[in-house]
Amino acid sequence: MTSEIDSTAHKGLTIVYTGDGKGKTSAALGNAFRALGHGWKVLIIQFLKGDWPVVFGELASAKQHPRLEILQLGKGFVKIMGDPKPLEEHRLAACEAMRLAKEKIFSGDYDLVVLDEVNYAVDALNLRLVKLKDLIEIIKKKPARTHLILTGRNAKQEIIDLADLVTEMKEIKHPYQKGVPAQKGIDY
Repeated sequence: MTSEIDSTAHKGLTIVYTGDGKGKTSAALGNAFRALGHGWKVLIIQFLKGDWPVVFGELASAKQHPRLEILQLGKGFVKIMGDPKPLEEHRLAACEAMRLAKEKIFSGDYDLVVLDEVNYAVDALNLRLVKLKDLIEIIKKKPARTHLILTGRNAKQEIIDLADLVTEMKEIKHPYQKGVPAQKGIDY
């Protein structure tokens, strides 16, 4: 680890943000920016975002923070929102993201790692882009001082059981229900 963390009180937590409501990635990004304020080194790997013609605000912001690395390794949402890509293309991208996640997490170089939409990649419409056992391995073998945040709908019970903190976002109301598209600065 490259930052100054109080070693007497520090335990790397595993945190899960799941549920059908908006706010999972936003909560993880909030944690990331809080960590940056303490001089931590942060890595965010996005399992679904990427390969889209929009600029995500978090990518533009990351350019201003040398201790923040964001990797968009996905091919977009899988089999929803008019996705024309073959399932195998999504699966290969997600497997590469998982391989890279293991390499980077096990290096011990990061204080906080966010695996964005990894829960969805494990359970995506029962398509299983990545293996549950690989995510369990990451949780069990991550460096003891590294905080790990996992986002995405449908977190598996095995992940919930291993986590230190689990928050479920519940949708009550969403502008999409009224035909309002995703909003720049709020949704991306």
